[in-house]
Amino acid sequence: MGIIKQPFGTIDGAEVSLYTLETASGLKMRVMDYGATVVSLHVADRHGRLGDVVLGYDSLQRYLSGGPYFGAVIGRFGNRIGGARFTLDGLEYCLAANNGPNHLHGGVKGFDKIIWTTEEVGKAGAIGLRFTHLSKNGDEGYPGNLQVAVIYWLTDANEFAIDYEAATDKATPVNLTHHSYFNLAGHGNGDILGHELTLFAERFTPTDSGLIPTGELRSVAGTPMDFRAPKRIGDDIDAGYEPLQLAGGYDHNWVLDNPGGELKLAAKVCEPESGRMMELLTTEPGVQFYAGNYLALTGKDGKLYPKRGGFCLETQHFPDSPNKPDFPNVILRPGEIYRSRTIHKFSCAG
Repeated sequence: MGIIKQPFGTIDGAEVSLYTLETASGLKMRVMDYGATVVSLHVADRHGRLGDVVLGYDSLQRYLSGGPYFGAVIGRFGNRIGGARFTLDGLEYCLAANNGPNHLHGGVKGFDKIIWTTEEVGKAGAIGLRFTHLSKNGDEGYPGNLQVAVIYWLTDANEFAIDYEAATDKATPVNLTHHSYFNLAGHGNGDILGHELTLFAERFTPTDSGLIPTGELRSVAGTPMDFRAPKRIGDDIDAGYEPLQLAGGYDHNWVLDNPGGELKLAAKVCEPESGRMMELLTTEPGVQFYAGNYLALTGKDGKLYPKRGGFCLETQHFPDSPNKPDFPNVILRPGEIYRSRTIHKFSCAG
């Protein structure tokens, strides 16, 4: 087990570092401190062959030129806030509108676009990186000075785990998540429509045309949104069902069967040919399943990432929660500590 640090370029004279983490079990990950971005994650298939299962770029410059948030920490608020505004304690706050009229993934310069302070950490059976950042009062329109810590753990049990923690000096919405795109056949190896997905959720949150939740918690029963039993991602993705038509495919929040905030199994994904399986556990009440409906670019190793060439499972509180009082609370207040945990556990079918 160990961590290797090397230069990965500069931003306005500030150095960006790339860290390589490898466990005794063979799990290997590369992470840069810009955006706390997972650049690669190598996982064994059923024959023991390692393959990189996350989408990304080869160079810092490609990340700086824009993209779909490959591998980054998202904050202060993952997903969308309708109208780029919310009211809290009688005051209206206007946020950066970077997704039409709406606020997406923390704004123009969210947590995916800052260089985090980084330190190596360890514990029995695991190595990790601790990323910290002070988001100052007024950043992207948010109130309060928010101190954030995110730890990426790589374990001997073939897990990539994420611990989030935050504290504030003024009430503010907080909804942190991670935005890796996975292809368990290996990045650039076609689309993910043949992956078999299970989501432990009986409801989802339908949206309007701007992908802002309507406030309804709708049953998945009898709809293409039902993944309670394993189903190929491509089986119903182009069905004539209004929520899918509005989003161009799957890009929705599922309401997990996890009302108590305990660490529970949220999803399973299996890629039949490689045998790779990923189980997703989280303390969060929701997960955004995005099927890469608008991917079409060249990534690492010159490989083409086609439409639906990767999927995201972003553990989260629900989109637009600051404007939806019936949704689970996302307001962090002084004296409170925000905590969240997500685990990606990898294994292989026989």
